[in-house]
Amino acid sequence: MEPKKNPKANVGRNSSLYFAIGLALMLFLAYYSINYKTYDKSEIDIGQLNLEEELEEEIPLTQQIVTPPPPPPPPAAPEVIEVVEDEEEVEETVIESTEVDQETEIVEVEEIEVEEVEEDIEVPFAVIENVPVFPGCEKGNNAAKKACMSEKIAKFVNRKFNTELASDLGLSGRQRINVIFKIDKTGSITGVRARAPHPGLEKEAARVINLLPKMKPGKQRGKAVTVPYSLPIIFQVQD
Repeated sequence: MEPKKNPKANVGRNSSLYFAIGLALMLFLAYYSINYKTYDKSEIDIGQLNLEEELEEEIPLTQQIVTPPPPPPPPAAPEVIEVVEDEEEVEETVIESTEVDQETEIVEVEEIEVEEVEEDIEVPFAVIENVPVFPGCEKGNNAAKKACMSEKIAKFVNRKFNTELASDLGLSGRQRINVIFKIDKTGSITGVRARAPHPGLEKEAARVINLLPKMKPGKQRGKAVTVPYSLPIIFQVQD
């Protein structure tokens, strides 16, 4: 007896393939259902933008200020023109050129001797190299000449000063007179100044100092210089 079904029409032979496809489809549907999300429409509403409404900005009207033009400058003063008659001769100033060419003769200029002007240098008596020498004080070193000069001037003032002048002026007690003078480059006494309690004492002190003899001038580096000298005069007026 022959079978009724066709052997090629066996459905069970591809059952494993169909099972795999169905399993994959079910897994896909399950994954999609798990990850599916829904959103509320009210939360994602971003509103509407109306572009038809335009902002109208009011521009203020400004009025341009027109400044008047500056006044024109005053007219320049007319130049004064001096009219010269035809008969009058006008002297013209001619400026000669100072350029030198090959034909110009060069004149040699003789040397001009310039005299040296000696400066009046003052050196204090305490630091001068060679002190002024009072007549009779030529011996000894610099210190000895200084001491001799001070002693000679003090004796000279005591001998020449009018001590009775103080009592005549009505002064009493101890009187001090400060005298400053200079011994110039020639050894002469110059620039005598005195300060005392009474003008009469100042005049007498200046008179006495001007009577000092001429000295040998002081020297600094071998040249004669002016030496200032200060002398205090003190005497006691006896009542």
